[in-house]
Amino acid sequence: MRPEYILKLLETGERVDGRKLDQFRDIKIETGVIKRAEGSARVKIGKTDVIVGIKTEIGEPFSDMPDMGILKTGAEFTPIASPEFESGPPREDATELARIVDRGVRESECIDLEKLCIKEGEKAWEIFVDVHMINHDGNLIDASALAAVAALKTTKIPKLEKDKIVREKLEKKLPLSHTPITVTVGKVFDKFIIDPLKEEEEVLDSKISIAVMEDGKICAMQKSGEASLSPEDVNEMIDLAVKKSKEIRKLL
Repeated sequence: MRPEYILKLLETGERVDGRKLDQFRDIKIETGVIKRAEGSARVKIGKTDVIVGIKTEIGEPFSDMPDMGILKTGAEFTPIASPEFESGPPREDATELARIVDRGVRESECIDLEKLCIKEGEKAWEIFVDVHMINHDGNLIDASALAAVAALKTTKIPKLEKDKIVREKLEKKLPLSHTPITVTVGKVFDKFIIDPLKEEEEVLDSKISIAVMEDGKICAMQKSGEASLSPEDVNEMIDLAVKKSKEIRKLL
């Protein structure tokens, strides 16, 4: 689809699939999709399809946080999701996506990391959040962040027997304190757009991914795109993200 056609529609407040500018595609959440993971979820936003698996290991706490568990997030863009993706080391955009997902979870204090400490300064649970793209049709960030939170909500910690992990025995739920929802708001012309299709993403001037807490407070933000945003733009984008986060939170 030609970018000129998409831009012409957006300029008049229309979209190629008939949605309103502030309307998400249908969202479907499925949990428990990976049997060997300690937690997992699959999220579909329209044709965009993402799976997140959670694995746990025992590691040494960071020296500056000796009494806390460890959170690590990674993302993989595979050719199965889009012909633009290639096999090999993580792409720059995959690294950025992982950072955005990680920041939303970390800055919201979604996981009570203090409860994951086994022995201060020596042993703690490591939580690995692995994001895998199944199909890319736009807005991978929101789909990945939502799948990560849904997967974390289903995660259980395996039992420890003589310092060995017994994965067949899931002992307790992962200690969660909050449920952050990430909403990405794009801007093109003077219009703000939610949940862009892949073709729409390519014509955006800029966008901000905003992680929102239950009370509407912002815990993390990440801007991308070369165009600058005024303070008024940012405030409008935040207001829109907070509004849409309330709708998505009902699905969890």
